[in-house]
Amino acid sequence: MKLLHTAPMTVQAPRAEPIPFLTLPNWVKAAAACGFNIEPIFRAHGIPSDLVHLESVNVDPLTLEKVMEACIASSRKQHFPFVLGERFAFDYVPDIETFLATSPTLREAMRVFEWVRTLINPMIDVRLEERGRNAHLVMDIRAPDSRPTKPYFIEALFAAVQKFFRTLTQGHDNAQKLTFRYAAPPYAAEYERFFGVPAEFGRRENAAVFERRLLDARLDGAFPSLHKQAEYLVEKRLQKLPKKLGLVAAIENVFAAHPELLGQGIEQVSRRIGLEPRTLQRRLRDQRQSFADLQAHVRYRMAMQLLETSGEDIERISERLGFSDRRSFTRAFQRWNGMTPSEFRTRRR
Repeated sequence: MKLLHTAPMTVQAPRAEPIPFLTLPNWVKAAAACGFNIEPIFRAHGIPSDLVHLESVNVDPLTLEKVMEACIASSRKQHFPFVLGERFAFDYVPDIETFLATSPTLREAMRVFEWVRTLINPMIDVRLEERGRNAHLVMDIRAPDSRPTKPYFIEALFAAVQKFFRTLTQGHDNAQKLTFRYAAPPYAAEYERFFGVPAEFGRRENAAVFERRLLDARLDGAFPSLHKQAEYLVEKRLQKLPKKLGLVAAIENVFAAHPELLGQGIEQVSRRIGLEPRTLQRRLRDQRQSFADLQAHVRYRMAMQLLETSGEDIERISERLGFSDRRSFTRAFQRWNGMTPSEFRTRRR
């Protein structure tokens, strides 16, 4: 890549906000199943072991990644992320288990993914895409700093989804295949043994592919009255949970809802949030954040998502992200990623 005489502008990624750690009991169960005690790992990384006030336990995402790596290194029996997903249960909100168990169809059961982002991890991104005769349940874990993530949390997410699908369908394997964006890991053979279906690596998306007709097939556990009651109880419980959204998340939500603001200054965003521009700047400084860096970070993340998942041309994407023209977008993307938007899109396909 040709070097410029001026130093390239770097994007200071926002510090990751803590996420709820309501899954703490699941980690303990998975560690026991893998033959080790997780308590020393939690202690070494400053994870509070507090079941009494579990709803207030938060963990930095990067710390959680280190905990995951320590668990993998400690496991002598099985691949820890697979076991973590398999042991997953909604211990804190058991009404979700009832909602799933009484769902009339898989399509209806997928409502649970809306709640998972709030309860488990706001970086989890699960969406259903129907393409011809097939359905693709696309799953991602969005890293807070837009860097490539290691496969461990994706593995756990796939294992958890498989567990619930098998529970709902009385043990049947509905997936035709699994696809993963990352390269095959050294233990790739374990995927097919664990999931029971072909696993393909280096693909365009992380997804479970199955027949579309299965979405609306009636499930044996369908119980409409209990299902509605469980939905009501979950929604009521969610309303009582402590709000996890901080200032950075609020700004990101504004940008997501109004991407046209990405090309504007702090005044428009502060008006949407209900703060004076000076107050917003001061509060960001207190959190060691910069509005310009946060704006660039969101632009970069949205740019990658649009280039990967939309069929829009690059001119249209640059407009949506608030750039004056395609050339400005290309220069910015090269600073962030080291390649042009066209090169990035080609490599992802």
